[in-house]
Amino acid sequence: MGETMRSLFKKKDIEECLHCKTTGQKLKRSLGPLQLIIMGIGAIIGAGIFIVTGIGSATSGPSLIISFIIAALACSLTALCYAEMASMITVTGGIYTYTQVTMGEIGAWIIGWTSILQYIIAGASVAIGWSSYVVGFLASMGMALPVFLTSSPLNGAGMINLPAFLIIVVLSAILVKGTQESAKINAFFVFIKLAVILLFVVVGYQFINPANYHPFAPHGISGIFHGAAIVFFAYIGFDTIASAAEETKNPQRALPIGIICSLAVCSLIYIVVTGVMNGMVNFSMFANSEAPIMLALQSVGANWATTIITIGAIAGLTTVILVNLFVVPRLIFAMSRDELLPKKLTHVHSKFNSPALSIVLVGGISALVAAFLPMGDIFELVNIAALSAFIFLAISVIYLRKSHPHIPRKFKCPLVPIIPVASIIACVALITQLTFLTIKIFAVWLILGLVVYFAYRKYKNSRKEDDKEIEMGEMDDAIVLGAIIPEKETGK
Repeated sequence: MGETMRSLFKKKDIEECLHCKTTGQKLKRSLGPLQLIIMGIGAIIGAGIFIVTGIGSATSGPSLIISFIIAALACSLTALCYAEMASMITVTGGIYTYTQVTMGEIGAWIIGWTSILQYIIAGASVAIGWSSYVVGFLASMGMALPVFLTSSPLNGAGMINLPAFLIIVVLSAILVKGTQESAKINAFFVFIKLAVILLFVVVGYQFINPANYHPFAPHGISGIFHGAAIVFFAYIGFDTIASAAEETKNPQRALPIGIICSLAVCSLIYIVVTGVMNGMVNFSMFANSEAPIMLALQSVGANWATTIITIGAIAGLTTVILVNLFVVPRLIFAMSRDELLPKKLTHVHSKFNSPALSIVLVGGISALVAAFLPMGDIFELVNIAALSAFIFLAISVIYLRKSHPHIPRKFKCPLVPIIPVASIIACVALITQLTFLTIKIFAVWLILGLVVYFAYRKYKNSRKEDDKEIEMGEMDDAIVLGAIIPEKETGK
């Protein structure tokens, strides 16, 4: 029993991570700082602006600007911790790998399991939102698709959400072709959506009515903090950069730049867009809107810009789906390499140097979820998974500063342990603002994860015992043959 408990907390050798000693299972290094910044913007800017700003405005009113600032400050604390860990441990896996080094196997499994939930649900849900924008755009062009091909069967009239299914399949195929190719596609769409967001700010600024900023905080301080807990979803994405550590050139320098710069750029964009949007329309109009920017433009009569904004929304949501599909296979790759999942998932495509099998698996699951399930409002479930992971990240920074103070760090988080502790407090505070139902569902997912972990662990150990028995049997046969053969030779 004691040996079993010790194995649960067995830590990954940090030297293996520092020098990327991964038994030959490596990914190709091809990304630089600019590509990482673009990847971060691609992951962050999307659902946050085109969907979550409306939900947050209904909760916080014009004070959503303050909610975004609070969420940005919490993320900034986390980003500083992330930058230190990413500059030091440059293999794929992100927080999962950091936890494997500092807290052992069981802690790493919990983070890996919750992160898989976070990214698959987020990616599938954004695909459903992408489908809504595409269907609306096609309808405006006189090409309306039948409802049974654009809606979940659980919604009543639908059979399959075909556009959501197809976008995940297409993006998964792009990811299989390699990191460089997917990075180029991501950069193209990021450029489009930034141009569209700039257009919205320029146009919307002309229609700002100061009266719409009153009352500034209709639900008081509690509304501001609840809004911060909701819009935290909008910032999730900067952490995906660390998942590309093993595919980054000079990761010790490039990863901190990518993480911090992408978060800073996106924070500024959110604050400006939110300020303009709430100045154009009274916050009460966003209560049931899934497309707040389009609603704001239509409300002031700027219908000519609606089509352009729709194209930008489609581009923005495409990059979010792409990056979510990028992250999960890398996480599964890392977990499989650590033997927490079947070893076959470490297979790297001989031509494209991508974890093809993991990409196909994740793409298939995500496509089916998007095609047949109505996801509804899942932002809080994604948020609690991310916030829990960020708590583990901050603990890892503190632990390694004490256990391995002499390891070279190209970027050092300032004021340790003050910044990591502040990050933990901020994350816990945001979790307390989430609904009790969200916390209960998350707890059920954790319990299910532990069941899977111990079941696979038992299976893996039984396989090892069988292999050992076979090996012992072969050794016994060899001994017997070794005893018989000389006797025959002597008889001759």
